[in-house]
Amino acid sequence: MSKERAELQKAEAIAAELFEEIIKRNLIQSGITEKELNTKIYDLAEEVFNIKKYWHKRIVRVGENTLHPYDENPPNISVQNDDILFLDFGPIIEDYEADYGRTYVLGNDPIKKQLAQDTEKLWHIANNFYKSNLDVTGSQLYKYCVDLAEDFGWQYGGPIAGHLIGHFPHEQLDKEDKTNYIHPENHTPMSSLDRAGRKREWIIEIHLIDKSKKIGGFFEQLAG
Repeated sequence: MSKERAELQKAEAIAAELFEEIIKRNLIQSGITEKELNTKIYDLAEEVFNIKKYWHKRIVRVGENTLHPYDENPPNISVQNDDILFLDFGPIIEDYEADYGRTYVLGNDPIKKQLAQDTEKLWHIANNFYKSNLDVTGSQLYKYCVDLAEDFGWQYGGPIAGHLIGHFPHEQLDKEDKTNYIHPENHTPMSSLDRAGRKREWIIEIHLIDKSKKIGGFFEQLAG
C-alpha cells in the first residue's frame, strides 16, 4: 500500500468517527435547519477532531433538497418528522483529504429507509465492479452506476459518480477536465497515472433519487 493511500484511509477513518459522533450527540433533530446543522457539525469537528479546513463546500441536504446534486444551492429548509437527509463533508486531516457522505432517516418510512440502505448497497456493488475492472473508464463506471440505480428502482441523481482524491490540494479538479471525474465524457482508464506518474485514488459516490416522491439518498467514500 502506498503512503498516500494509507494517509487517505486514515483521514477517512477520522471522518467516519465524526459522523458517528454526530449521531451520538443527536445533532440531527426535527426542526433544525440545514444551515444550523451544518454549523453544529463544523463546530463539533473542530472541538473533537481539530478539523478546521474542508476542501469542498459542506453539504447538508434535507427533504426535497436531497434531489439536488452538489453543484446546486437549494434554499435552506428544516428537518421534518419522518424526514430523509444526507451529509457530504470533505475535511482535510493532516493535509490529506477525506470525502464522506451518508444518508439518514428520521422515523420509519419504509421507502426512505430502503433508499438509504440502497445507497450503501449500490456503493459496494459499484466498488466491487471497479476493483474487478481497474482499467474501466470513468464513462463506463458512470453508466454502470446509472444502470444499477435503475435496476433497483431508482434514478441516478448526479452528473458524476465520483472524482479524484489525494493530498491537499490534490490534482486540480478542473470542471472542464472530465478525466478528473467518473463522468460520461471521461473515456480514460481510471487506472491511468497522474501527471507525476503516481497512482490516482478515487472517490465513488452514489446519489439515488425518486423524483415522484421528491426524495434522494447519497453515499460516498474512498474506492478500492
